[in-house]
Amino acid sequence: MELKDKTIAVLGDSITEGAGASDLAHRFTSVMETQFDCRVLNYGIGGTRIARQQHVDETNPYDQDFCMRVRQMDRHADAVVVFGGTNDFGHGSAPLGDADSRTPDTFYGACHDLMRYLVETYTGKPVLICTPLHRLGEECPKGDGSKPFPVAPLAVYRNILLEVACYYALPVLDLYASSGMQPAVPVIQQRLMPDGLHPSDEGHAILARRIGLALMSL
Repeated sequence: MELKDKTIAVLGDSITEGAGASDLAHRFTSVMETQFDCRVLNYGIGGTRIARQQHVDETNPYDQDFCMRVRQMDRHADAVVVFGGTNDFGHGSAPLGDADSRTPDTFYGACHDLMRYLVETYTGKPVLICTPLHRLGEECPKGDGSKPFPVAPLAVYRNILLEVACYYALPVLDLYASSGMQPAVPVIQQRLMPDGLHPSDEGHAILARRIGLALMSL
């Protein structure tokens, strides 16, 4: 698709909101606007997850999962990008569920609920699913250590996103596999992901370019 003068809705977490960037002008959605001459609607809220948690305060933005918030997005957007999953791994109480799950209180079910809504609401328009970036500690089944029980390493969440996107025939930008950002490599952490999770200005610029080019290929 041609991005010039198009409206792109981006649903995400703290990285989409701009965490790690020196200011909002350097977050990837703002860089996309400048680089591709498009309008980006930023629906990023730090700490949010794709799946609904077991104990939810719907007045707290932190507990407003992707399945809730996708229904508040502009239905007239020309394309949609979803970029999440790292917080589902990192913290919270939602179980994985299984391939038959369809309710948003498991990660599998939430992915189905989210993607089904997207294909029904934005039928015929590009919808791009982005997998999480690598992060430090991604092998720990208790995420960042705050989960009440072991669940799975980050790679499992990435694989579920791939599986469900395939079911709905949605294109995927597999940032886990091909972003060039792996904070386990010291020089990459120093330059691109100083805290081991959130991209620097240079990291946000990489995301802007990769996501924009992926949209242009659709």
